[in-house]
Amino acid sequence: MSIRVLVVDDSAFMRKVITQMINAEPDLTVVDTARNGEDALKKLATLAVDVVTLDVEMPVMDGLTALKGIMERHGLPVIMLSSLTKRSSQVTMKALSLGAIDFVAKPAGSISLRIEDVSDEVTAKIRTAAKAKVQKLRPSSPPRSDTAATLGPVRPTAASSGDVGLHKHGSSRVVVAVGSSTGGPKAVEEVLLHLPVNLPAVVLVTQHMPAGFTRSFAERLHGVSPLNVKEAQDGDWLRDGCAFIAPGDYHMVVGPDKRIQLNQEPPLQFLRPAVDITMKSLPKVFGSRIVGVVLTGMGRDGAAGMAAIKACGGHTIAQDKATSTIYSMPRVVFENGHADYVLPIQRVAEGIIRLVNSLV
Repeated sequence: MSIRVLVVDDSAFMRKVITQMINAEPDLTVVDTARNGEDALKKLATLAVDVVTLDVEMPVMDGLTALKGIMERHGLPVIMLSSLTKRSSQVTMKALSLGAIDFVAKPAGSISLRIEDVSDEVTAKIRTAAKAKVQKLRPSSPPRSDTAATLGPVRPTAASSGDVGLHKHGSSRVVVAVGSSTGGPKAVEEVLLHLPVNLPAVVLVTQHMPAGFTRSFAERLHGVSPLNVKEAQDGDWLRDGCAFIAPGDYHMVVGPDKRIQLNQEPPLQFLRPAVDITMKSLPKVFGSRIVGVVLTGMGRDGAAGMAAIKACGGHTIAQDKATSTIYSMPRVVFENGHADYVLPIQRVAEGIIRLVNSLV
């Protein structure tokens, strides 16, 4: 059965091109198009739709307002279409935090000049979105989880006074490595929102996201998290209470001097940045003082990295199936036997705090 798609864009040309690329796939069908958010909500009231592609910038009713309506009334998977401007990237990050599954960056200039590249990305993300778990409302209580081990009650604990958690140049002795993909921006935000400002560790986040969007992602997280969050730059010192986001199109590793190194070595499993590359750089620097975390996402990136963390005596957390938008990356970690704890997203921050405090 074909995946049924509603295409929402204020440009008639864009609606036509996107419709053509979707209908060219035998398993995808555009059931209708809408010229703005208001039009989309009217049509969704009567249409049977599996996935919505939604333009960020539209008149009458913009993408964010439309997204809120779609999530509240229908709980459908939504893919945002965003231009490579700072404003659009900021709005896209907000959309992901509201529950959009993913986004596609529109090429600059005429989309017809890069139709094949855009088509591959759009259709692949529609297929992924159709498998995603979407809820109209947040659950009133954390969902139950099949747990590899029971973490027990966890409470944030203030870091000890003095130089606990500090090393040469004030760099961190403990590192938390977080990896995520589809559904990750919202999950990462949930985690960082609940980590304390005095966390005696540095946090490294590798989220599958293209260049041009990771800075807005970092800025948004900095605005909501107690931590000092920034897009990583080559040479950044690792410091407690800070979180660094891997820049789009760059692998992020940690050198022996506990400074961030960025590189554009070949993609791993078509991914750059790759979670595995970041995680596998950590044992030589931090030994067993590592907490690895794999959140929602498609594929298996992070599986090798979590294995390396386990092999050196570090601790690992995987997001559970019940709260994962796409339960693929954490599932592989769990099935490989490399998840010490499998937790709902609402408890991941608590788990990190407990494990970090056991290492300092």
